[in-house]
Amino acid sequence: MKRRYWRSIQISGISLALILGLTPQSFAAPNLKDVQAKVEALQEEAAIAAENAQAAKIQLASLTRTLASVQQKAAVQKNNVDSLSKSLSAIAVTQFKSGGLSQSLELLFSSDPQLYLSTAGSLEAITRKKAIQLRQFSAAQQRLTATTFTVNDKLTLVARAKAKYEAEMKSAQKKLDEAQALLDSLQAAERERLLKLQQQQEDADQASSLAQVALANNVSGRAGIALRFALKQIGDKYVFGAAGPVLWDCSGLTMRAYQAAGVSLPHSSRSQARMGKSVTKGALMPGDLMFFGSPVSHVGIYMGGGKMVHAPRPGSRVKVVQFDSSYNLGRKRFVGARRF
Repeated sequence: MKRRYWRSIQISGISLALILGLTPQSFAAPNLKDVQAKVEALQEEAAIAAENAQAAKIQLASLTRTLASVQQKAAVQKNNVDSLSKSLSAIAVTQFKSGGLSQSLELLFSSDPQLYLSTAGSLEAITRKKAIQLRQFSAAQQRLTATTFTVNDKLTLVARAKAKYEAEMKSAQKKLDEAQALLDSLQAAERERLLKLQQQQEDADQASSLAQVALANNVSGRAGIALRFALKQIGDKYVFGAAGPVLWDCSGLTMRAYQAAGVSLPHSSRSQARMGKSVTKGALMPGDLMFFGSPVSHVGIYMGGGKMVHAPRPGSRVKVVQFDSSYNLGRKRFVGARRF
């Protein structure tokens, strides 16, 4: 009886294990290199979204300036319409005191000024001067109406640009949260090991980067100033949207580097890629800005010898990197370079 009882328990236990899939491999520790690769991929995606946000921010600022200009123009035009309206009202008062409103003045203050303009030549009560004032009033109204439509159009564009900027920032933060959740899913000891591996890699990259700083000593002009500025930031942490003095994103670093050289650039890799002089890969020189991604989502400063200094991604630091044979940067494709 006991044998049948224990055999039943053993069979039930095996069946349960098969149902739940509790094989020895199920309890195997995760491959830390795979986890690290996934974390870094999410951080890369966060950096891309952050650069998309910077591009949207630049567009938002431009549209906001245009909107303010158009709104100011509309205010001036409204004042002009109000002034002309008062002038025409004075004509009406004068005409009323001298004998009441004639057909001409009824037309003058009708809802359709064009009706008056079409018959003004046959109306003896209104002088040529008054006809000119009415034409001016009608034209001013038309300009104000057109400008008002423009204001409304720009308001819509500003709202869209703002929404895009906010969406990209949320996307960037979401990717970072996913990376953190992946780290938090590890056991404490595993997480500590992974963070230690990442720190060791960053320290090795920093040592290698610092050993190459001297390569920029012989670079002259604006290119040399910008390159040396960027190299002084080696070891500083990446934070998206940051532009110094000790935290950087990719376009923030290149913007400040060239600002030190007297060149004004926007805080956006995509905007920077439309400035300066285009340079082919074969004609690259130290100090040229190199752009990656389609649409552009990353930028660094070329050092020569297939090397570039840049601020890579969240979780990493400013460093010098070597390109592959195609000058691509990881999964980001090289798309062009600019010289300033």
